[in-house]
Amino acid sequence: MASRAYNIPNLLTYGRILAVPLIVICFFVEGKLSISNTARWVALWIFVIASITDFLDGYLARIWNQTSNIGKMLDPIADKLLIASILLLVAADQTIAGWSLWAAIIILCREILVSGLREYLAQLKVSVSVPVTRIAKWKTTAQMVAIAFLLAGPAGDEILPHTTEIGIGLLWISAILTIYSGYDYFRVGLKHMVDED
Repeated sequence: MASRAYNIPNLLTYGRILAVPLIVICFFVEGKLSISNTARWVALWIFVIASITDFLDGYLARIWNQTSNIGKMLDPIADKLLIASILLLVAADQTIAGWSLWAAIIILCREILVSGLREYLAQLKVSVSVPVTRIAKWKTTAQMVAIAFLLAGPAGDEILPHTTEIGIGLLWISAILTIYSGYDYFRVGLKHMVDED
């Protein structure tokens, strides 16, 4: 059991969780929420590496037959921590502001609602198996790419004009896909809630 907790796929997941405070430190490197261009690039590279581990941990767990309960539990938590923390950081430093904040709010609210729904259904001992659709994969990809552009932000604008605007556009696309992909979870969850009543 202990060896499964420390297999390579799980270590990659732990690494993704550890990436969160490292990215936060980049935003507070000068003791306040004022990120320099160098810190932005460091945060971006940490995020890119963490995103690669998101693909690798599941892939390796499957091909090496090293799936574990702790991995199944921590993998979605690691993803949500990474996405949520960065969205909060880029909102706090005003990389996204105004109407763009609604895209981040939609993404965060959906993740919280889906997590709450899963917990409720687990208490009912209902196993919800919603297959990963193409839309869900596009949603994840759009989120990751949007966040990469937003992390680059003003530093990226100096190299590729409109980097921040591209990130905001992709954030809205991922917000729309987030709503659409969340529909299956809510449909299945509501069915069980109605049956329970």
